[in-house]
Amino acid sequence: MTQEPKPERTSISRIIGASLVGTTIEWYDFFLYGSAAALVFNKLFFPNSDPLTGTLLAFGTYAAGFGARPLGGLVFGHFGDKVGRKRLLVLSLLLMGGATCAMGLLPTYASVGIAAPILLTTLRLVQGFALGGEWGGAVLIVSEHGSPQRRGFWASWPQAGAPGGNLLATGVLAILAAVQSDQAFLDWGWRIPFLLSGVLVMIGLWIRLSVTESPVFLEAAEQARRNSAVVRAPIARVLRDNWREVLISMGARMGENTAYYVITAFILVYLTGPVDLPKSVGLNAVLIGSIVHFATIPLWGALSDRWGRRPVIIMGALGSGAWAFAFFGLLDTASPVVITLATTVGLVLHGAMYGPQAAFFTELFGTQVRYSGASIGYQLASVVAGGLAPLIATALLKGYGTAVPVALYVAAGAALTVIATAMSRETRATGLGSVAEQPSQTV
Repeated sequence: MTQEPKPERTSISRIIGASLVGTTIEWYDFFLYGSAAALVFNKLFFPNSDPLTGTLLAFGTYAAGFGARPLGGLVFGHFGDKVGRKRLLVLSLLLMGGATCAMGLLPTYASVGIAAPILLTTLRLVQGFALGGEWGGAVLIVSEHGSPQRRGFWASWPQAGAPGGNLLATGVLAILAAVQSDQAFLDWGWRIPFLLSGVLVMIGLWIRLSVTESPVFLEAAEQARRNSAVVRAPIARVLRDNWREVLISMGARMGENTAYYVITAFILVYLTGPVDLPKSVGLNAVLIGSIVHFATIPLWGALSDRWGRRPVIIMGALGSGAWAFAFFGLLDTASPVVITLATTVGLVLHGAMYGPQAAFFTELFGTQVRYSGASIGYQLASVVAGGLAPLIATALLKGYGTAVPVALYVAAGAALTVIATAMSRETRATGLGSVAEQPSQTV
């Protein structure tokens, strides 16, 4: 009896392209909401509040999306470990794109009253659920296709989808801000970038459907079939055997996620509020910073292949914690050039934490539970770090009238990342064997 030929393996460059395009589109959708929350949602969906309170309410719905991400990580992780990475990546893209397009069609508070913020929050939850499943699949399908010697570099490309999506979202908003009056943007212009998501999703689906499943997953599934071994609840196995790795993943995310959302989302609140600058200054600063961020993330991933994951992440955390204090002082100069420089340096330092993260988390878990383990650690941290960062930063600014407590908040998150990463084993030389679990180790 002849064996069926194995499907031709997709080249690593094509795998990276599919993951990068998909993650860029999904992060575009997710970040678009954050920018809109700072610029228009506080006026259109929460109009009966003073400006900072309206912004707090808008960022509350923003945080709700982060609250749904662990659930998405659990569900997508479970099925991703059982049926494969590729199918779940396609589903996550469809869910995210559908929710974002629907936001562009929502009636405002002036039209339907309280139903408007309820509908907005519901769609935000769908966004968070979809993104919760996206990250794990995107980085795993690249990590499990790529060569071990360059895994940090290959796996960092899906990470670059975050600044890529932010770049795309901020760029569209910046163009609209330049060609429209503030009133026209508030009346209808804000809907355009949300509706544009539908076109981007079709492009992403076409690319993602063209790649093959992870060979490491297929090998593990075949070996499990031969041994009649089935992992019925990957998440239960992760929490029983790999809870240390989950906690390390969460801690490693705290400083990175907090710093990122303060730099890219809260900056719009700070510049249009206390500094009293037009929104275009903040948008342009984030736009330029995101270009540099996008380019440097793979470089940090490559450095982690040479130096190790831990040294690069710790260096980025220490730099981000220190930079937080200079950051707001530079914003206070009200100089667009200085503000852009401050934003760019902050994002480059963030990239040192973010670039090696995909390979680092992938290497902490075995194949049969890798999607679940990496996703749950990553997404649980996103709730208390990124999801709450703009909300906490805005509340601190409102309560103290100064950005110093915000800088202390960012520095505290960075300290947690240093501690968690230092407690982990170095994973650079870890193989992604078909079914072997990596031992729980701390140092």
